[in-house]
Amino acid sequence: MARIDNLIGGKQTATTSGRFAPVFNPATGEQSGELGLSSTADVVAAVQAAKKAFPAWSTTAPLKRARYMFKFKELLEANADRIAQAISAEHGKTHSDALGEVQRGIEVVEFACGIPHLLAGEFSRNVGPAIDTHNDRQPLGVVAGITPFNFPAMVPLWMYPVAIAAGNTFVLKPSERDPSAALVVAQLLLDTGLPEGVLNVVNGDKEAVDALLHHPDVKAISFVGSTPIAQYIYATAAANGKRCQALGGAKNHMVVMPDADMDQAADALVSAAYGSAGERCMAISVAVPIGDKTADILVEHLLPRINKLKVGPAADPQAEMGPLVTKQHQEKVLGYIDAGVKEGAKLVVDGRGLKLQGYENGYFVGATLFDHVTEEMSIYKEEIFGPVLSMVRARDYAHATKMINDHEYGNGTAIFTRDGDAARAFADGIEVGMVGVNVPLPVPVAYHSFGGWKRSLFGDHSIYGMEGVRFYTRLKTVTARWPTGIRSGVNLNFPSTN
Repeated sequence: MARIDNLIGGKQTATTSGRFAPVFNPATGEQSGELGLSSTADVVAAVQAAKKAFPAWSTTAPLKRARYMFKFKELLEANADRIAQAISAEHGKTHSDALGEVQRGIEVVEFACGIPHLLAGEFSRNVGPAIDTHNDRQPLGVVAGITPFNFPAMVPLWMYPVAIAAGNTFVLKPSERDPSAALVVAQLLLDTGLPEGVLNVVNGDKEAVDALLHHPDVKAISFVGSTPIAQYIYATAAANGKRCQALGGAKNHMVVMPDADMDQAADALVSAAYGSAGERCMAISVAVPIGDKTADILVEHLLPRINKLKVGPAADPQAEMGPLVTKQHQEKVLGYIDAGVKEGAKLVVDGRGLKLQGYENGYFVGATLFDHVTEEMSIYKEEIFGPVLSMVRARDYAHATKMINDHEYGNGTAIFTRDGDAARAFADGIEVGMVGVNVPLPVPVAYHSFGGWKRSLFGDHSIYGMEGVRFYTRLKTVTARWPTGIRSGVNLNFPSTN
């Protein structure tokens, strides 16, 4: 059984708490590893290593920092299959899905390779008599990231490549449910020759999180996870004077207009609702067809696609959907399906009771479809984070958009239509951070930024892209004059450009 340790100051380091957590293979239900849970002292050691590395790293030329990112990108590409295997072994997603996760992470590393340009400041000559002004963006110091189980390789790569390229040093706290992929990726960055202490990984639970939140030398915290924890992270970080971006939960709707291409819409819904067993913050969990006729047609198109889905372990190359991450999460998702039935929704496809030969103890839930869901039901209001698609029949376009705008979450949404006017009005008026037009998973590319609205994001900055650069740096503006001699004498008036 694998023993999983920390990575501090460039070295594998055992935790000192004496506490451990099991790590499981979700496809079999068997324990595959033992994770050391960090004590406050372990976190302090990681922060000290990062703090020690910061002065030299922050003054390293951005071009030299970028060269580490170029080497890192090469190593990620060469080891993509190994990273994907580590993801599948502890998270459960299919191998092809895990490879897609790795690729999206690599794209952020590619973005970070451009850091010399991204940090380039602005210069204005003669803003006043012989006075020039310039600005630049400078690193914050030691920063930290707390990442979720659903993308154990990609989400850390949304954070520390940008932070480190900008001149910060970093402490990562990955999910305790599937920590190995994050460690594999972090070691690859260290293999580039990155100076000791620039990147550190501490595994753990709430004790490690609280230690990061309260440590005075940690200047900023990035978090991705559920909304209740995001609220806690943001409030605690703010109370301790830290900059924070905390991305929370989601309940993403997809509006299907009567004029939509129903084959395209059905393909998109099945892919977006059931990919990665629904364990995506950008998964479409609510279909909103306009009118009963559209809804009936959509159900007819969905059923054959759902019934053909191949559920299985990552070891099966034909599998399209794997298990959920833990037994506890499987039970939670099954409880939501039970609740939907009790609340009166029509269970069209039932994913309960799925057992696979040879994997009877795996955490599998089959694709599930509810119809005639209403806005009062828990399966509509709450984030399920599993392979459960709810269909809410909207009376008209106005009803559909009001439903989305009234929901507490505002992470992602989509509309499927052939009508450019409807699509434009939807994109302009919907109160959601990321919008797709005939695109079911509108995850921005690496040189844009990812973030929702309302209770899906706490803080002023979205993650990666230019928003990430701004989050991990602070602006300094210098106004300077270099006269041959000060001839005007003392002037107590407020300086101006006049």
